[in-house]
Amino acid sequence: MQQSSPPEDHPPYRDPARPVDERVADLLSRMTLDEKLNQLVSAWLYVSGADERVAPYQDSFADDAPPWQEMIKNGLGQLTRVFGSAPIEPGTGAAALARLQDEITSAGRFGIPAMAHEECLAGFTAWNATAYPVPLAWGASFDPDLVREIATKIGYDMRSVGVHQGLAPVLDVVRDARWGRVEETIGEDPYLTGTVGAAYVAGLESTGIVATLKHFAGYSASRAGRNLAPVSMGPREFADVLLPPFEMALRHGGARSVMHAYTDTDGMPAASDESLLTTLLRDEWGFDGVVVADYFGIAFLHMLHGVAEDLGHAGELALRAGVDVELPNARCYVEPLAERVRSGALDEQVVDRAVRRVLRQKCELGLLDPDWSPRVSAPEDLDPPENRELARRLAAESVVLLSNTGTLPLDQPLHRVAVVGPLADDPMAMLGCYSFPAHIGVSYPDWPIGIELPTFRAELARRFGAENVVYAKGCELPDGPTELDDAVRAAASADVCIAVVGDHAGLFGRGTSGEGCDAPDLRLPGKQEELVEALLGTGVPVVLVVCSGRPYALGNVADRLAAAVQVFFPGEAGGTALVDVLTGEVNPSGKLPVSIPVEPGANPSTYLTARLGTRSDVSSLDPTALFPFGHGLSYTGFAYRDLRISTDRVPTDGEVEISCTVANIGDRDGVEVVQLYLRDPVAQVTRPVRQLAGFLRVEVPANGARQVSFRLHADRTSFTGVHGRRIVDPGRIEVHLGGSSGDTPLTGSFELVGEIREVGHDRVLDTPARADC
Repeated sequence: MQQSSPPEDHPPYRDPARPVDERVADLLSRMTLDEKLNQLVSAWLYVSGADERVAPYQDSFADDAPPWQEMIKNGLGQLTRVFGSAPIEPGTGAAALARLQDEITSAGRFGIPAMAHEECLAGFTAWNATAYPVPLAWGASFDPDLVREIATKIGYDMRSVGVHQGLAPVLDVVRDARWGRVEETIGEDPYLTGTVGAAYVAGLESTGIVATLKHFAGYSASRAGRNLAPVSMGPREFADVLLPPFEMALRHGGARSVMHAYTDTDGMPAASDESLLTTLLRDEWGFDGVVVADYFGIAFLHMLHGVAEDLGHAGELALRAGVDVELPNARCYVEPLAERVRSGALDEQVVDRAVRRVLRQKCELGLLDPDWSPRVSAPEDLDPPENRELARRLAAESVVLLSNTGTLPLDQPLHRVAVVGPLADDPMAMLGCYSFPAHIGVSYPDWPIGIELPTFRAELARRFGAENVVYAKGCELPDGPTELDDAVRAAASADVCIAVVGDHAGLFGRGTSGEGCDAPDLRLPGKQEELVEALLGTGVPVVLVVCSGRPYALGNVADRLAAAVQVFFPGEAGGTALVDVLTGEVNPSGKLPVSIPVEPGANPSTYLTARLGTRSDVSSLDPTALFPFGHGLSYTGFAYRDLRISTDRVPTDGEVEISCTVANIGDRDGVEVVQLYLRDPVAQVTRPVRQLAGFLRVEVPANGARQVSFRLHADRTSFTGVHGRRIVDPGRIEVHLGGSSGDTPLTGSFELVGEIREVGHDRVLDTPARADC
């Protein structure tokens, strides 16, 4: 018996019992071209009255934006940053978002809500929301489990106010530390970046929030570290260094969205690169989610890259390449594309392809269900105690003790502590450029910060007593008058001086670190180096704390410091966490996710380099890092012994177990990050001297020991060979185990045997590790 057609007030696309693809096909068949195109754009209803805009091109097209009701009469794909564009209380923001959704669903024929997206790089970028440590601090923790836990909290907070999509994480691998967005990355190693990034994605996605991988791909390799500069990189380096984190985040994290990069690689802008966004991402990797534009990135094909003659041409290039949604607003994808379809220049099926992906994601989110409602039970507090405790834990785990002559921890009796430096008493010193106070709050100076941000000075005073802590700023950051005499007097009057230097995060030149805040070299900004020299001249022990968004060269002062500590924008609890470590309440366990150079001009240089990238007799310049990737000390000591490799011959499709014993040789409990590095000494192409293949955080009790084991598949040795395909190459593989890339006391090897084996996206991407008592 033939099934009768349902009445139009219950169309198939509204029926949750039907398959998603069937519902999407039904809805798509009913839509006009204009209705389809409106699903491919967003609206940015930023609030007027801000002193500064978020981005340089934010107002470029403001005059030709249609009125709101005109904009939504054919529906709307997304809403841009309802919470992340101006200070707004959680309940007020949730109610405003619900009203906007009511207007959108009422205006269009099909009642389709918009997806609401927000930034969430270091926490939900909203007023009153928890400001967590930046991603570079995630990398320093080497703790993917904690990062996943934090991402889960961020996801729940976003869901609680009606948000659907988060624009994070950044998976760009650092290639040049002068780049302003280093603070947003996880580090200079693809495996660390992929493992921690995938954990963040898994946490966010577990709450129903769509995670968006940024920036696909090449952005971090721009020439001279300049934001949006062209990328000069061969396809082999691109494939072996920049792409693996995205593969891991898609396969292991389950990300449902990808954002294209701004840059062009070898002359091809990512936004119009079909081989990247369709052939690789979809056809080879099997990605079936939604590709979104980085803000204004499609228009940049015309405005900056010069590959499109006008905005309509730019829209066509991006849509054909595989960019499904234009963000943050509609400039290239509505009327300009409609004109190209109607003229016959663009086949409507290309539009349908993108709309189908957008509608499928909305359907999976429940936005096409008849009982969907925009109203949520918004929390009164987006920074509850449990969030702050997670922020404090991650901040403490990310503190890296670089050097120590015995001055730390400050648990011995002290009569007086001097705290000096432009960041010592600045609450904003804790925050990266994508935290709400630094990203948006600076444009609203009359508004309160919205969260508690105790400074380093305040926390020291709380621990030691205000009467025992003397403070002097010393200098302004980045420029301004110096107060060196005051700083010297303060230091000279104390038993120990803690100098807090580094960065102030901002956007597009408003900071020393952050998006658009690129550095000419890796010298401490402003007069901070002069300040440190003056403090060292007092003869008082100086503990240098570098709180920054990138590594800075410390070769001029390192050997004269009593101790050196690195923190990467540690978030709202950063002051508390740092003092926990300085006083010994917490034993430091952080490890460097980026190398710290000796000289400010020894750059670009990461540990991930072939032999000719290291010190040699063919150059007078020595690029050896002062503190290498993976370095970090503890208040106890660790010894490595008993290297075991389960077999000395491993098939090119087999696996091997590599284990060792880590002993705590001190009288304090501690945490060591055991790191496994590999080297392929003879290969088809030049290979890194060492490359991280696995790691594990291990708690080791005082005078105790733990056995740590890694299960390494042969796929983890793969690389892009001479013919441009990824292979597992037979031959000897060196194994190095230790506490950093520059300190691996255990060394061994095994032989890969068999034929050269070609591998693809389905290869083994991780190295499982475990610790036994």
